[in-house]
Amino acid sequence: MIRLKNIMKKTNFKKTYTLPFKFKVANTAKNILKKNTYPSSKIKFIKRYWFLKIKHQSSLEVDEILLNHHKILWINISAPSLGDSLMDLSSRGMLCNKHLDLFTSKKNAEIYLNDAIFSSVFTKAHEIEESNYDLVILDSYSTRSVQIKVDVAPKVNFVGMFGYYNGPEVNRVLFSFHRMNSLLGYIKSENEINLMAKTQLNISDSDKEVIESYNLPTYFVAIVVGGEWDFRTFNKWALVVEKLFNLDKGLKIILIGSKNGIDMANSIINKNSKVSILNFVAKLSFIQTAEVINQAKYVISCDGGLMHVANAVNTPLVLLLARLDKSMMLTKSNNSFTLFDISDVNNIPVERVIDKCREASNKLRK
Repeated sequence: MIRLKNIMKKTNFKKTYTLPFKFKVANTAKNILKKNTYPSSKIKFIKRYWFLKIKHQSSLEVDEILLNHHKILWINISAPSLGDSLMDLSSRGMLCNKHLDLFTSKKNAEIYLNDAIFSSVFTKAHEIEESNYDLVILDSYSTRSVQIKVDVAPKVNFVGMFGYYNGPEVNRVLFSFHRMNSLLGYIKSENEINLMAKTQLNISDSDKEVIESYNLPTYFVAIVVGGEWDFRTFNKWALVVEKLFNLDKGLKIILIGSKNGIDMANSIINKNSKVSILNFVAKLSFIQTAEVINQAKYVISCDGGLMHVANAVNTPLVLLLARLDKSMMLTKSNNSFTLFDISDVNNIPVERVIDKCREASNKLRK
């Protein structure tokens, strides 16, 4: 036990819960420290620390992006979802004067194929024929990320975005921007970063043409249905649609989401036969759905990938959150009308959702 404590002290375990920049960003580190749930975190930290050493990478770690770092590879494979990927890579625009390539998962790669910042997008190491990079950005120091770095650029210096930071929840968009700002030598003030921080997404002309072929109504509200987690999957959308229609008989509704929302979409339509509803749930690609959101007057959603799309394309958002509040999920640039419950979005009354929809609608009329 004493030896373990000495190792932790020597290797700076505080990096797992301390922000790697000087400005404040909402996070849950204090809560985790109170719970003292550290055995697994300590094991993970030591594993990552020694893996870097064994792979001869420790001496290549730097903590700044310099002017002579012209060609950069960003390895981002730790983001488990499309939404997390959008947040973690949101600061890439701060490197618009660099040649920037991306290595990511096959699932996440599709949303960056027409990106304005990434020159090339790779999903397999052998796709990178010549590793002539000046710098590598690692999303984290997970053994998987480090191994990819070793495979494609074993002798190139690298910086870490999250680095050893692991465990506490954090506002990932603000984290991405503030970390990038620190790596660039704090070229922006804290307030400038907080104002500019937002997700970004490019929609290709071909995807726009697909949506144009559907001849969407001029004025419609998009509702994101379904979800991966029960506590942030709202089950009262049918009643929300009914009440919105009672307020505006001419209202057009478009349902969007992935395949986990198919049953819910069908239920909403069956319970609202008089309402004009278009159902695009699990029928469009992620980017095509982004274009639907781009054309919507406003979007109603719980926490999820499409919520981050609404923020990326600047569409007003009526947002239902649970457990993590808006300080953890949004930035100052987001146009959001937010509702929050400490445990489950289904505890949020339908009338409060309708009130926020009225608020969003009234603001659009001004």
